[in-house]
Amino acid sequence: MKAATRYSAARCAALALCSVAGAGASLFLPFAIGRALDAVLAGHAAGHVGADATRWILVCTALIGASALLDACDGVLTGTTNARTTAWLRGRVGRHVLAVGPRATARFAPGDLVARLIDNAAHAGVAPATLAALLAALVAPVGAMVALALIDGWLAVVFIAGAPVLVLLLRWFVRVSSDCVARYQQVQGDIAGRLSEAIGGARTIAAAHTEDKEAGRVLGALPELSRQGHRMWRVQGRSQSQAVAVAPLLQIAVVAVAGHLVVQDRITVGELLAASRYAVLATGIGMLVGQLGALVRARAAARRLGEVLGEPATSYGAAELPVADGLLEIRGVKVTRGGRTVLDGVDLTVPAGGTLAVVGRSGAGKSLLASVAGRLADPDEGDVRLDGVPLRSLSREELRREVGYAFERPALLGATLEDTIGFGAPRPAPSRIREAARAAHADPFITRLPDGYATPCGQAPLSGGEAQRLGLARAFARGGRILILDDAMSSLDTVTEHHIAEAVLHHTPHRSRLIIAHRAATAARADVVAWLHDGRIRAVGTHAELWERPEYREVFGA
Repeated sequence: MKAATRYSAARCAALALCSVAGAGASLFLPFAIGRALDAVLAGHAAGHVGADATRWILVCTALIGASALLDACDGVLTGTTNARTTAWLRGRVGRHVLAVGPRATARFAPGDLVARLIDNAAHAGVAPATLAALLAALVAPVGAMVALALIDGWLAVVFIAGAPVLVLLLRWFVRVSSDCVARYQQVQGDIAGRLSEAIGGARTIAAAHTEDKEAGRVLGALPELSRQGHRMWRVQGRSQSQAVAVAPLLQIAVVAVAGHLVVQDRITVGELLAASRYAVLATGIGMLVGQLGALVRARAAARRLGEVLGEPATSYGAAELPVADGLLEIRGVKVTRGGRTVLDGVDLTVPAGGTLAVVGRSGAGKSLLASVAGRLADPDEGDVRLDGVPLRSLSREELRREVGYAFERPALLGATLEDTIGFGAPRPAPSRIREAARAAHADPFITRLPDGYATPCGQAPLSGGEAQRLGLARAFARGGRILILDDAMSSLDTVTEHHIAEAVLHHTPHRSRLIIAHRAATAARADVVAWLHDGRIRAVGTHAELWERPEYREVFGA
């Protein structure tokens, strides 16, 4: 929240000045009205309205006009400050998530990240404007108490006698609302995370006919969200109602004392009118409750954004790779997730210019190994080297230029299908994009579309296999020393997989390949097969050698 306030310091200062000036005009207006009333009464007693009354009436008119203008400026500044600060927060958190990399989703579910980036950033973005508004909201009651003291000290004494009740009410409101707002935002993030998971597995859910069960899982936290939301509004409503009960009593007390002072000729009728107005301003706790409520929500949202920003970004070195053929060495790699060791002492070598297939049952750690091999994740222990250089020592540009990836569910980024295949920097040439699409057998279904490669991604009716072929084409177009396929051909039919496997082995610019294989035919085409079992390498050899073992055949259901 401090960073957001610093970012909007200039606008926040202008907003504070505008708000304070508006509060000042509101404070001076009762005094001017009182003086105008006294002047009019004096002129009426004398039989004419004097210049003094006219002057004070003009002052009142000017103050009303100034208040309206300042309110308009306040509204414009508040809106622009909120929008700019929210945009800056979203940009900062988004860039940090990208800098952290895939490790960010290990701690925060994708849906929860989206909720923090959209909803929490919007709440935290109003903090600078709320602070400025809170300053003005404080100026009015404090200034009104000072004005009461200037009219007559007894008026201030009467108000101050009841002020502690208002202060205690505000303190209770901040303490209780902080807890329920934080809990509300947490539950909201949980629901967003579950919804994101359900959307990702929509096809599986539909195929299994478990829509009702999944809806129950996603919405299971809805009663808690409702409970915290109702609790939040009850807290604010109770504070408002208590303020409504206390404030009029103070106002009546101030007006009663002021009336007594008028009878004693200690103050004028105009000062009585001003005192009644100042009593209203001094008890304006409703405004304070609203501003404090917004500030509490902003602070809770900023705390959730701070958790994301507290995740350390992935660091890179400045080393460059020597001229070589893509020898990948994985040495003593150990990775723990959620208190469980997923990879334990893995030693593997992808031969330069060769192909290594990794096979194993579901949950054996294959995808995590693929992530570690290209530094989408860092091991807790051990090291990964490419042509003798540790991956941690490479620059981001060198690493992503030399390591290509294709996934089971590729993210189709870019405006068109051509942009999707050429996504990244530097962008491949159009001829290279089409060559990669032909190698991935994506060119036939792309050219059948009315707009071909210019078809917007959102308008392309793609099956799971076609989306995978686009992901493979993108990996082929990038080139590099090593290509890592993380279950990237699971949705392809047997014939298409055969052709693409041949393209991977013989027609891609990558010098070495690491393939997560689920089919025996894919493993059979590799030079070497690593059999991963419960996070450990159980055996390494050719597919034919390992096929002699019944346990290995069971991995493929044979």
